[in-house]
Amino acid sequence: MNATPDILCIGSVLWDVIGRSENTMRQGSDMPGRITQLPGGVALNIGMALARFGLRPALLSAVGRDTDGDALIEACKVRGLLTEFIYRSDDLPTDKYMAVEGANGLIAAIADAHSLEAAGDKILRPLTDGSLPAPYAGAIALDGNLTVDLLGQMAQSPLLAAADLRVAPASPGKALRLSPFIQAKRGTLYVNLEEAGLLCQTAFANSSEAARALLARGAVRAVVTDGSNPATVGGAAGIVTQEPPQVHVTRVTGAGDTFMAAHIAAELNGHDAPKALAQALEAAALYVSGETTI
Repeated sequence: MNATPDILCIGSVLWDVIGRSENTMRQGSDMPGRITQLPGGVALNIGMALARFGLRPALLSAVGRDTDGDALIEACKVRGLLTEFIYRSDDLPTDKYMAVEGANGLIAAIADAHSLEAAGDKILRPLTDGSLPAPYAGAIALDGNLTVDLLGQMAQSPLLAAADLRVAPASPGKALRLSPFIQAKRGTLYVNLEEAGLLCQTAFANSSEAARALLARGAVRAVVTDGSNPATVGGAAGIVTQEPPQVHVTRVTGAGDTFMAAHIAAELNGHDAPKALAQALEAAALYVSGETTI
């Protein structure tokens, strides 16, 4: 091991293929724009942002032993991420995510994380083979691209009982995968307003209402965002709600990951709830405006 990680990022590590147009788009639109391929995936996006904030993240994920996988591992190393704990599969291809964005936001996206799901608990071997200390007592950023069964195991696992778990669903379609952490009363949940509604089986008018409902449902701590509307952090210490800075939005993919990473970094650096939330909202605003990268 080349260095001791400050935090583990567990989940999707893949290639992001993003098509962006400056025009407003709808279903069936055919517009000029730019298509980029960059390292991505929720766990990797969070890890890259954490590295930018001065931390040493280690990735636990599955990456194929193919050309795409080799290039992705090298790209992670260049960005300051520890990759020696990643499970490299001989028979599973490297995962990809594809999205189309217009001036009016995300139009559509497809996440192909089938290899990560197929790898299952193999990605956790560093916690059982002595590569990492166990029970693990540090911070962990975990995304919902893992299977429901594996997430359920992790919510109850003695290997993670002492960890500072930070959990995000990866997308609204995977929001219910966070239910085991509510039931186990483990971790800080990072969700948007829609995801909070899915977890609570209702709709919310704002992030404060959503955070309070998640806590009432059993969540230990919840961080709820709502785009350009106020975001809320709720837990045993109380409720904090703040307005995000208003900026011109040039991109949206990766904004939630940047917010989560900035919030984690701020809290690991000892900032209180209001200051940590303010720093996270500022970082996300800079990202969606195009002034910073993950």
